[in-house]
Amino acid sequence: MNIVIINYGAGNIQSIKFAIERLGYTAILSDDENVIRKADKVIFPGVGEASSAMKKLRETGLDKVIPTLKQPVLGICLGMQLMCNTSTEGDTIGLGIFDVEVIRFRESGSRKTFANVKVPQIQWNTIGNLVSPLFNGIAEDSFIYMVHSFYAPVVKETIATTNYDVDYSAALAKANFYGTQFHPEKSSDVGEQILKNFIEL
Repeated sequence: MNIVIINYGAGNIQSIKFAIERLGYTAILSDDENVIRKADKVIFPGVGEASSAMKKLRETGLDKVIPTLKQPVLGICLGMQLMCNTSTEGDTIGLGIFDVEVIRFRESGSRKTFANVKVPQIQWNTIGNLVSPLFNGIAEDSFIYMVHSFYAPVVKETIATTNYDVDYSAALAKANFYGTQFHPEKSSDVGEQILKNFIEL
């Protein structure tokens, strides 16, 4: 199994690599188009700010490569958000894979009103409405680990939901592309099962 983690300077890649190794697989870190295209599975991580991360993708040409990949691709956290059309974080144009705009918690147009939640969300939370082979063996309301200030609303590509002041997409899928807002590599046994499911798709 040839697994590639896209290394573009905006991802928590070592923890993902270690999680994959715990499952008995080996992952390669690469930003080389040829290496990525030859992979059986591709993982697209992301940590940080959306516009800066997209700038790094454009500098390497990966913004053109990722949307054209044919094998299963898993975006994690910011990686998933960058796979969406746009993000209000830095007025960022994304990769346009998922037809949704990523927005900040409790943001509505130019008026920002916050409920009794802390932003960013940094906590364990539950996922439900699981409708993908990505969640084989995962029970409804299983706990996963979240760290983020922006989210994708519930749309037709939503394959799991969660709630933090509002219902939103915990995971998205379209064709061969998958995304999790949560960090499977930090989500204990549940997260490892999700990674295993992705590898075995």
